[in-house]
Amino acid sequence: MNPKETIDDLTRRFFAVFTTDTDGKVNLDVIHDLFIPQGLIVKNVGPNPEIYNLQQFIEPRARMFEEGRLVDFVEEELSERTEIFGNIAQRFCRYRKSGTMDGAPFETEGMKTIQFINTENGWKISALAWDDEV
Repeated sequence: MNPKETIDDLTRRFFAVFTTDTDGKVNLDVIHDLFIPQGLIVKNVGPNPEIYNLQQFIEPRARMFEEGRLVDFVEEELSERTEIFGNIAQRFCRYRKSGTMDGAPFETEGMKTIQFINTENGWKISALAWDDEV
């Protein structure tokens, strides 16, 4: 695969991590395969950014799924713009997510910015940030 195809695949796999399967299960540990170990994830919805390392990001989300608080969740990329220079890349994408949280259905769209680096193990996500329409 060329770099763009690899980045497309990484992005598709990232969004798929959060989509529940027919049993309502997700495997959030797959994130470790997609990111560098020092990966950074930032939720920048509202005035106060929430900054996570991978484990800090995974743990509360895993609990929401395991406890059944978040069900029928789907997250998908709607459009993207990717720029690649040598061993670094940047993707800006519009996405939609929907599901049911604590019994209340929701659907929203937003933007994600994803940074990728080419490592000895291939292309990986180094950082991701998002903002939702509110």
